[in-house]
Amino acid sequence: MSVQRLRTEARYSEINIHRGVVHLAGQLADDFTGDIVQQTRETLANTELMLAEAGTDKSRILSVTIYLKDMARDYAGLNQVWDAWVSTGTAPARICVEAKMYKPEVLVEMMVVAAQP
Repeated sequence: MSVQRLRTEARYSEINIHRGVVHLAGQLADDFTGDIVQQTRETLANTELMLAEAGTDKSRILSVTIYLKDMARDYAGLNQVWDAWVSTGTAPARICVEAKMYKPEVLVEMMVVAAQP
């Protein structure tokens, strides 16, 4: 079975689909000047757009890997937005780790795996 690749660039594809499983590249905010709440909201909004393009939605997310620049400072703000975003009964498997980001302004990045209907 083939792999469908969407939004492909030289180094990566934003979306890969194989056997009904959607893999998103790391999702980020559009504006890195905001705090963790703003960046998390934008990251999740971008995730929803990518999932829709792949023919699925946030209720079908299987797992999320969340990278935070500063776990001690930003974990509570991330969870505030996350908890309001995830619908009851649809929480995916999740891990959250502290990581050095590719730009100092980036506070959060997420990698998402979801199922297609």
